[in-house]
Amino acid sequence: MKVIMVMYDSLNRRMLSPYGCDWVKTPNFQRLADRGVTFDNSYVGSMPCMPARREIHTGRYNFLHRSWGPIEPFDDSMPELLKYYGIYTHLVSDHGHYWEEGGCTYHTRYSSWEISRGQENDPWKGVVAEPEKPDEILGRSTRINWANRPYMAKEEETPQAKTFAMGMDFIKTNYEQDNWFLQIETFDPHEPFTAPQRFRDLYPHDYDGPFFDWPAYKPVDETPEQAQHVRYESAALHSMCDEYLGKVLDLMDELDLWKDTMLIVNTDHGFLLGEHNWWAKMIPPIYNEIAHTPLFIWDPRSNKQGERRASLVQTIDLPPTILEFFGIDIPKDMQGRPLKDTVASDTPIREAGLFGLHGAHVNVTDGRYVYMRGPADDNEPRYEYTLMPTNMLHTFPARVFKDVELQEPFSFTKECKTMKIKRRLPHPEKLDTMLFDLDKDPKQENPINDPEAEEMMIKHLIRLMEETDAPPEQYHRLGVKKGE
Repeated sequence: MKVIMVMYDSLNRRMLSPYGCDWVKTPNFQRLADRGVTFDNSYVGSMPCMPARREIHTGRYNFLHRSWGPIEPFDDSMPELLKYYGIYTHLVSDHGHYWEEGGCTYHTRYSSWEISRGQENDPWKGVVAEPEKPDEILGRSTRINWANRPYMAKEEETPQAKTFAMGMDFIKTNYEQDNWFLQIETFDPHEPFTAPQRFRDLYPHDYDGPFFDWPAYKPVDETPEQAQHVRYESAALHSMCDEYLGKVLDLMDELDLWKDTMLIVNTDHGFLLGEHNWWAKMIPPIYNEIAHTPLFIWDPRSNKQGERRASLVQTIDLPPTILEFFGIDIPKDMQGRPLKDTVASDTPIREAGLFGLHGAHVNVTDGRYVYMRGPADDNEPRYEYTLMPTNMLHTFPARVFKDVELQEPFSFTKECKTMKIKRRLPHPEKLDTMLFDLDKDPKQENPINDPEAEEMMIKHLIRLMEETDAPPEQYHRLGVKKGE
């Protein structure tokens, strides 16, 4: 038995034809949907990049205890468990955050790994002279990104193309062998939206404004023409993702891998492209354009093709799904559930699911309602619980350790005490509590006042926080009581 996971960053379900998009060209995603099962109610858990990947390893929410950070010493890592039980695991990726301090303990959990360089702000090419760039640029622009771009001028030089080439080489080398897990992970279609010209030519439009392929994390204040231009740039990158997915599907056809190989195609979260008058993620509330994710699974055991699934599933369900496929016991600390029966017959696995970003809203959904619970007053106190005090690029600053406390073990820390570190990470937007009825308002344009529905969602929220062994201050800052 084998598993291939093809993972994207910021893949938007509303730009894929299996989810109803009629203008972005994604024929291979449709081909995938016809070949397997499409999930209509898949949600994120912990946001953004590395918190989501920690869930893919550990199968549990981490955003109530921790922001961006590495795998902890007490974490159950799905790839490491596979390796322990004799399943060969291999990661190919261009996701640069794996090679930063805040992601440095993920790739080492695999039996082997390969990388390609150059995405976003990857400090790759040493260029001392000021890099060439357009005279006028909208949105984000960084020196290192412009230093890297000339080295990716040809399509085969792009990080995504190189990543998929490495992944397909692994498949060609090992397809006759048994018991392996391959994770092909590309940073695309994350911004900047730097697709090769042939994909941009799929979306011709009149635009003669400033260079713009990287929206900043802020409200939309560009002109309608500029905003539409960057959506076309994103569409082009989605079409490139579709093209390289097709190469994997072709290889599975050629090598007859469908008979014994599970295929999972997933993402960490979506991205706002002007909806709710916002670009990007993290700063605005985690609306469904971010939280409601595409997910496709082919399971050779059930042989279900061209079917849809309505059951509520989340990122935390992927590691137990993979472990169960290989016949490996699921650790007690994993909160996710295997999706074998959900793939086979849409068997529900949960009533509701949590999702969020450390220090921001704590969100809960049951598939119909989305409840975004904001802080009751000043959003304090906030602590991080960790034995790996590292954020994205660097360890925590020395000053935060002056008053560090030791926290008694949580239920999932394997009897380990952790550091309890007070962090002042102000959220720039006011976090109003909001309730949405997705049946009546799928675009989340009009928060509702429904005390009965809110009470139901608060009960889900508290129950799930208790199951996660959330720290006491999380209840305090949200203005809810444990055990209610």
